[in-house]
Amino acid sequence: MRVEQVDRAQLLELDSLQTAPLYLEAVEAGFPSPASDYVTAEINLHDYMVKHPAATFFVKASGYSMTNGGIQPGDLLVVDRSIEAKSGNIVIAALDGDLTVKQLKIKDAQSWLVPMNPNFSPIEIKEQDCIIWGVVVYIIHKSYP
Repeated sequence: MRVEQVDRAQLLELDSLQTAPLYLEAVEAGFPSPASDYVTAEINLHDYMVKHPAATFFVKASGYSMTNGGIQPGDLLVVDRSIEAKSGNIVIAALDGDLTVKQLKIKDAQSWLVPMNPNFSPIEIKEQDCIIWGVVVYIIHKSYP
């Protein structure tokens, strides 16, 4: 397993993202709480999600092997190449030149790319077959058509 440079020409340029209001109160996912309509700051999503700009790229997910991990087809994944991939991380890997997103599992000097959907099988990876492109740090899921 090795980490390889990604062709920057294939990466989505993110330099021109604008800011948006950031509200003081977090949104309650359980019982509703009184709303506060005070904006506390502006947030630039690029600044929020990208800690290492020179080592970060975005890629769209396809397929259903990671649905139980919260990754749906069409989701946008923020990938940081500067993070060393460890067991348990969700990674972007190239297997024989084909890209995939899976959970990396390392145990007893063996490594697997593990889907997070029971309908798919883990893939044992060999040094020569797999290149880890980076660690997924954010999953952006569109909730409105």
